[in-house]
Amino acid sequence: MTKEELDPVVKEAATGDPAAVARLISMITPVAVRYCRARLGGRDLSYLSADDVAQEVCLAVLHALPNYQDRGGSFLYLVHAIASNKVADAYRLVSRDRSDPVAELPERPLADNEPEKHVLDGDLGSRLAKLIATLPALQQEILTLRLIVGLSANETAEALDISAGNVRVTQHRALSKLRNMITRDGDLVPGTEP
Repeated sequence: MTKEELDPVVKEAATGDPAAVARLISMITPVAVRYCRARLGGRDLSYLSADDVAQEVCLAVLHALPNYQDRGGSFLYLVHAIASNKVADAYRLVSRDRSDPVAELPERPLADNEPEKHVLDGDLGSRLAKLIATLPALQQEILTLRLIVGLSANETAEALDISAGNVRVTQHRALSKLRNMITRDGDLVPGTEP
């Protein structure tokens, strides 16, 4: 989705045209869903799903639409900013909830719910998160959008309001830095601990 495709729809939707609003939502929903699934998917967030957060993103975009002023950048930048904030809100909400509700008490332990597997998965996720957290914020966002969400360099550039060349160079530098921090056995190179 390019700025040229999105801008006319945004202008029409900002006037309140129901058809334009529906088109805009159909255009931004896949982007919001991919972003939220990339940021939230695979983590145990109790009853909160990435699709629910993506729906909140779309509602927030609609709420912000009447006050949106085009300053030459991409509308996707606004969508990305809102999605980032909604994901952070979801993590804050889940961190406060210590319950673990289940529909029924299982008769036997679930295969993927063994304590050792849970600890190892948590440890791997924690180590990866610490490694990625050592990168500058822009590199973190670019890796998320390119590798997890699946956006192209041009789409990522529009979402972050930078050039596609800058996206490619920054992604290469981030991956190189991560590669240099990990040994062949998967351990951290001494002296590069986060």
